[in-house]
Amino acid sequence: MRRTSFDARSRQGMSALGLRSPLAKALSLFGALSLLTAAALPVQAESAPASVYSIISPKAQHSLLMDVVLAGKRLVAVGDRGHILFSDDNGASWTQAKVPSRQMLTAVFFVSEQKGWAVGHDAQILHTSDAGATWTVQFEDLEREAPLLDVWFQNEQHGLAVGAYGALLETTDGGQNWEDVSDRLDNEDGYHLNSIAAVTDSGLFVVGEQGSMFRSADWGATWETLKGPYEGSLFGVSGNGASAGVLVYGLRGHLFRSTDFGGNWQQVELSAANGPLEFGLSGASLLPDGSLVIVGHGGSVLKSTDAGRTFSVLNRSDRLSLSSVSAAADGNLILVGQGGAHVASPTGASLDQQ
Repeated sequence: MRRTSFDARSRQGMSALGLRSPLAKALSLFGALSLLTAAALPVQAESAPASVYSIISPKAQHSLLMDVVLAGKRLVAVGDRGHILFSDDNGASWTQAKVPSRQMLTAVFFVSEQKGWAVGHDAQILHTSDAGATWTVQFEDLEREAPLLDVWFQNEQHGLAVGAYGALLETTDGGQNWEDVSDRLDNEDGYHLNSIAAVTDSGLFVVGEQGSMFRSADWGATWETLKGPYEGSLFGVSGNGASAGVLVYGLRGHLFRSTDFGGNWQQVELSAANGPLEFGLSGASLLPDGSLVIVGHGGSVLKSTDAGRTFSVLNRSDRLSLSSVSAAADGNLILVGQGGAHVASPTGASLDQQ
């Protein structure tokens, strides 16, 4: 494990809008209000003391969860207090993993059925090589409280993590070392970076605070700053499966679609039962069948079967805020957020409402 403080800037004008959203990726920014320092302190890898492991609790699956992914046929979810859970029965039951952290974990990404990474507060980056059953700390910065908010890997060696104050970290050796490459972005104001995703046949896309957008056609080596269609905070980005197709989403139901890797944008109109959708959107998943699902506050579940041109909108009766979504192997949806993990029908409705 390499432990290094990377450069960050504290700004007077931090967006209150980004902090208002309780379950979007910006939730993690509540702990990022202290003045940060920049100092290097490399250390050798070591096992975490027992006192810092996440507490095993039967209530973990009902606690706040921030992200969920499908690793092979196994579901893996991460969230509050270092909780990482996995399910091998399509979300019917969950097992808590052994995790050397009690920090909020904000995102998880698997590059294969076995190998995955999770990120969170204290700029922690955790790694698993056994499909999420056990985890080790690859990187952390104990000198600050600013979180990492998303992580993406191209293969088992090359990956990137993004986070508060414009943090961009890169590894080229599977996470044995992480380098601060934030200066590759033209982000002088240090806007928080909330999400990173790959776009088919195009490269990488990053979105964040104040509508900030960046794209890379060479998988993170160089970045171009884009003028986006929206000045409010964007909480997420997703490819839509089509060549150069990308969707970005954020506050008050704002959703935009591009067919040319962010060169041009069209707003996607979202209509709920009582009028235009005004809940914040916080997580998305491109499902194996090619459909897109986006979730957000107020129990919002949006689904598209036409590459994001149009969406059906469902507001679940429980109105629990949702932060992420994945498909289970049986075709049902796994929704995570307030109240933990929820198994839903392919439309997002509770199974007992079918």
